[in-house]
Amino acid sequence: MAELAVDKHVKYILSVEKNKDSFESVVMDHLRMNGAYWGLTALDLLGKLDSVNVDEVISWILKCQHESGGFSGNIGHDPHILYTLSAVQVLALFNKLDVLDIDKVATFSKLDITGLQNEDGSFSGDMWGEVDTRFSYIAICCLSILCCLDKINVEKAVSYILSCKNLDGGFGCTPGGESHAGQIFCCVGALALTGSLHYVDKDLLGWWLCERQVKSGGLNGRPEKLPDVCYSWWVLSSLIMIDRVHWIDKEKLVKFILDCQDVENGGISDRPDDAVDVYHTYFGVAGLSLLNYPGLKAIDPAYALPVDVVDVLLSFEPGCLAIGRGCSSDTHDRGFESQELLVSCVW
Repeated sequence: MAELAVDKHVKYILSVEKNKDSFESVVMDHLRMNGAYWGLTALDLLGKLDSVNVDEVISWILKCQHESGGFSGNIGHDPHILYTLSAVQVLALFNKLDVLDIDKVATFSKLDITGLQNEDGSFSGDMWGEVDTRFSYIAICCLSILCCLDKINVEKAVSYILSCKNLDGGFGCTPGGESHAGQIFCCVGALALTGSLHYVDKDLLGWWLCERQVKSGGLNGRPEKLPDVCYSWWVLSSLIMIDRVHWIDKEKLVKFILDCQDVENGGISDRPDDAVDVYHTYFGVAGLSLLNYPGLKAIDPAYALPVDVVDVLLSFEPGCLAIGRGCSSDTHDRGFESQELLVSCVW
């Protein structure tokens, strides 16, 4: 089996930011904030976050913040809840959440988070009103990191997510929507962060998720689709949160991810021999982290942040990441093993 080409991947991730005239950089200009989260979190998991200039990153992030409080994908673009979470996650990586006016981020007008919760408990992505369970997870995750979950109606948020549950145990983007691994992660993650995993039929959902593994060892997002490295995160993290990860062949999944590497130039692709990108590089590394691959830092399956970052957040205000602030800070309350045992029990 091939080994993870750590140095090559670090070099590739750093090159994406430096080569602003490249095709990849140009087409990602509008979602650069997401790209920053993917690349920087991958670097942190690889133990190479010190390869970047922290002050430059923080300065750029703050230039992407709008007067309303939300963040855009890049300077000069409109704010969206997607980019706001990425901005908060990157600041958490660097332990720089103190540069934010947290109340402003959490409660600003109709442009983000609190103001984006609808009467039925769902969340819109921005002022234009698109509703998706992705946005429910993003709102809950972001406010949880900022210790502001009390600023939304959590009961209604959970109720809406449950209305998107299907007969196969999975979840869709809206009520009646097809079950999809990405949406399942968002719904299960949101339920985990609000202490609501008891509403999930873990055996039924676990069976649907484990059926996503194909002969190559890779995972797909729904039936009859090709495997894709990104589902190494969406499926695997969900299986961990519901304690059913032992239902897949982890060694075959590791091999599939490693086979998707460009061992000469760095980066990870969706499938072997395809073009690499920073998105799949991050999710490939994150998937290997969940599988306890040697040399990688552990990642939290609900927050999608390194475990040591989540530990720092917990140390500042114990319990603030749990619903109602008064809950225990132990991750066992979110329905999966404590952080110290989380990754070691997977392999």
